[in-house]
Amino acid sequence: MKKIKLRGKELKRLGYTSDRAISLAINIVSRHFKRSDKVELLETLEKVNLSPKNYLKDPVWGELAQLLTEKPAKNKKKPVLNKAALEFKIYGEDNIDPEAIRQMETAMKLPISVKGALMADAHVGYGLPIGGVLAAYNAVIPYGVGMDIGCRMCLSVFPFSPKKIDGECDRIKNILMNETRFGLAEFKDEQDHEILERKEFQEIKFLKTLQKKFASQLGTSGHGNHFVDVGFVKIQAFSEIAGLQPGEYFAVLSHSGSRNFGSEVCKHYTRIAKDKLELSGEAAHLAWLELDSEEGQEYWAAMNLAGDYSHANHRIIHRRLAKAFGEKPLTIIENHHNFAWKETLDTGEEIIIHRKGATPAGTGNLGIIPGTMASPAFIVTGKGNEDALNSASHGAGRLMSRNVAKQTFTESQMKKYLAEQGVELLGGGIDESPFAYKNIHDVMKHQKDLVEVLGKFYPRIVRME
Repeated sequence: MKKIKLRGKELKRLGYTSDRAISLAINIVSRHFKRSDKVELLETLEKVNLSPKNYLKDPVWGELAQLLTEKPAKNKKKPVLNKAALEFKIYGEDNIDPEAIRQMETAMKLPISVKGALMADAHVGYGLPIGGVLAAYNAVIPYGVGMDIGCRMCLSVFPFSPKKIDGECDRIKNILMNETRFGLAEFKDEQDHEILERKEFQEIKFLKTLQKKFASQLGTSGHGNHFVDVGFVKIQAFSEIAGLQPGEYFAVLSHSGSRNFGSEVCKHYTRIAKDKLELSGEAAHLAWLELDSEEGQEYWAAMNLAGDYSHANHRIIHRRLAKAFGEKPLTIIENHHNFAWKETLDTGEEIIIHRKGATPAGTGNLGIIPGTMASPAFIVTGKGNEDALNSASHGAGRLMSRNVAKQTFTESQMKKYLAEQGVELLGGGIDESPFAYKNIHDVMKHQKDLVEVLGKFYPRIVRME
């Protein structure tokens, strides 16, 4: 029997009027009725909606029946969280801060939530935890996407031998320092890019105020854990997806996002969502915008612009480096996180998937999952695991905050360890010490069902702010 494809429009035809009830009904079907008879299921759903009191003690339909019997709040502007969190899958739970799990539980109480998962690199964030994946019905959560919208990994693989790194070390370091910019530094010669002509700047008044800074930061990287690394790739076996024969290759890996632009977009539309919903406590950081509202459409357009901006930034970085190295790359592999996608899961309903610090891992999706400045990044292809909402971790994940790392480790400790691993650091601080992160190999063990490893990137010269 084929998987059931249940759509919100069908539930509305049955008399369901609230997005909250529709979200819960979709979740129940996803959990309990993946391969049931659809006609019978729709008949049951109609009965539950017409006579919810008859189903209050039902082990499957009781939660939906309870919701349907509740009197609507007098103040329709302020939504009510569900009393219990929907179930969600946790990968590598033993090594995840309980506070991050609690944050995810709060997200799973939202009336718009349909399904969720927590990746093995998860740690505490604003609103949705880093490593949190959340499916919502007809709504987008700015803090469910995050501040650095469209942050991504980008890998250029060149037809050089890795021996080039040792043979031309000083030249490569000079190229990295000359052809990359971090923080407030600019590329004056990159500010005529076609992305600056995007129609969103004219159509959305708020974005017009950001256009000047948007232009000034084009082609640059942020601070914190953002980097541009030179190293080498080891490809284990030929893959038509990656298009690389087994062997070792000189490579460049970068990690950065949409800079100040994404941050301002997130904060602006979160303020609007908070004012509209009047949520209190921690849930306030999870304020959402209905996707069919004017503000929701604006945010969606701004988010996609920020994602394209992040892509443009990386392509400028890699183009400049390729030109300096005097060779075009054999291939470029790129994937992003901190984004929301319209996807169809096993319910058949189109829902909004937020991946805050999580890598898309649908069947055949190619991606990179980095470790630390002293450990490998993994080149992977997704297996399409729906329990994980077709997702995987976006990295190793922090073990401790930046402040704790600064108080715990010393610069000499970090330099000694990097030297032992054959890594040279240009810039960077103790807050990004490899000791402040989880073991990437442990993280990868927890997601064998989510991704297949095709190869690894090993950093040798690391450029950070």
